[in-house]
Amino acid sequence: MAELVQDKDSAQSAATAAAASSGHERRNEPAHSRKFLDVRSEEELLSCIKKEIEAGKLPPNVAAGMEELYQNYRNAVIESGNPKADEIVLSNMTVALDRILLDVEDPFVFSSHHKAIREPFDYYIFGQNYIRPLIDFGNSFVGNLSLFKDIEEKLQQGHNVVLISNHQTEADPAIISLLLEKTNPYIAENTIFVAGDRVLADPLCKPFSIGRNLICVYSKKHMFDIPELTETKRKANTRSLKEMALLLRGGSQLIWIAPSGGRDRPDPSTGEWYPAPFDASSVDNMRRLIQHSDVPGHLFPLALLCYDIMPPPSQVEIELGEKRVIAFNGAGLSVAPEISFDEIAATHKSPEEVWEAYSKALFDSVAMQYNVLKMAISGKQGLGASTADVSLSQPW
Repeated sequence: MAELVQDKDSAQSAATAAAASSGHERRNEPAHSRKFLDVRSEEELLSCIKKEIEAGKLPPNVAAGMEELYQNYRNAVIESGNPKADEIVLSNMTVALDRILLDVEDPFVFSSHHKAIREPFDYYIFGQNYIRPLIDFGNSFVGNLSLFKDIEEKLQQGHNVVLISNHQTEADPAIISLLLEKTNPYIAENTIFVAGDRVLADPLCKPFSIGRNLICVYSKKHMFDIPELTETKRKANTRSLKEMALLLRGGSQLIWIAPSGGRDRPDPSTGEWYPAPFDASSVDNMRRLIQHSDVPGHLFPLALLCYDIMPPPSQVEIELGEKRVIAFNGAGLSVAPEISFDEIAATHKSPEEVWEAYSKALFDSVAMQYNVLKMAISGKQGLGASTADVSLSQPW
């Protein structure tokens, strides 16, 4: 905790500025129960949860989620075989529960464009430290590492870059950053993620989301969950699109988006995981935003494989508070060369055909890269799964 929180006096002005830029001022660290930070054992931690319920500070459903999160996280980290597993679990979970309780007592409100809160508490490092023990780096891989360097160079030149990606878990942003932190720390820390409202509202997710740069939107999958809020959600999405357009006009922006509108799900008949189909209109919206920014822009297809670490429910759920299944496993990330829209447009007549063909080309590239990562991780082929199109490495 001491590593994550700066000296209050020296951080005061920076904290106020950071909070104001995020659209929500926490006034440094508001007073709240800090009992979780005094916990020294599993018994004390579980007892602390119960005491916070009795004190009326924790709703029972949130408390149940906290206890479940602790049990599943503990089991996953112990499964890793790390000799310091017990110490890691207690250290990371006490900070996580402290942050969750803080948000229950003083709910954070995300703006359309949220900037990661790094002071006085560093939410980014907190998220990295929490997810790192869940990744089996010995069975994890990055595809086409040289292209990530090319992306950084384009950003330094003032260009915009959009990563068109599949989406597997709530931990995707942290996993992407952890796989790139050694070789591409700028990408790891500065990517802006287009995030759905689920991770902005669920109390167990919010502390991790606070540590990320986000454009906040409502997913099409949940647009009509509450019919009377549909129009409000659409207006919020319009505001977010305007925020994104303003950012892109300034150049040097790196944006990650999953055009499927949500996380991948397993095939109900085979149980196999595969990238969910892209929504062609979402892809074209991003292409047009890039095109009209008056700054050079690029769209790269990105594949991510990490579902075993924190798989979503098998079906899309309306209610918040999903069960958090957690495991220690390998993860994979790969990027492929950008695909020329003009070349595809030259071979199709109607705009609708062009949108569909361009979206399909990006999806096919993501699917191809995903299959290589799958052979390396699940198929146990390791670096031998590399192909002419995807060169795997382990840069850590």
